[in-house]
Amino acid sequence: MLAVNGQASPLSFRASGDTLEVHYGGHQTRAVVYTLGESDHVFTAEGATQIVSIDLLAHAGDSAAESGRLTAPMPGKVVSFSVKAGDKVRKGQALAVMEAMKMEHTIAAPADGTVAEVLYAPGDQVAEGAELLKLGA
Repeated sequence: MLAVNGQASPLSFRASGDTLEVHYGGHQTRAVVYTLGESDHVFTAEGATQIVSIDLLAHAGDSAAESGRLTAPMPGKVVSFSVKAGDKVRKGQALAVMEAMKMEHTIAAPADGTVAEVLYAPGDQVAEGAELLKLGA
C-alpha cells in the first residue's frame, strides 16, 4: 500500500530488463529506465525524470582528502579492513567494509597516501562520524 495525499492504494511493479511496469490505484504505467552512474533516467508516456541514488558509505572518503581522515557517515559495524598502518594506498583503493542498514559498503581511499593508523577492529560498532582510520601523505 502507498498513501498519496491521504489516499491509500495497492502498489505493485514488475521489472524486466530496462522496462518497469507499475500498477497503482487502478492505473498502469510502463517506464523505461536507463542507469548512468548514480543516476537513473526514467521515461514514461507522461514525461521523464531523473533519480539520483547516493550511497553515503560509498562516498565516506570524498571530503576526507584535505584532512586525511575517514569517518563513518552513519552508525554501523566494521566488517573488515583491507589495510594496516604503514600500508601505501592509491586513490579509490578499498580500505574497509562496513555493514549498515543490512547492507555491506566498501569505503575507498579519497587520495593516494599511507595508512597512519587503523582505529577500530572488525566487529566493532561505530557511531556516525566516528573516525575509522587516518591517512597521511
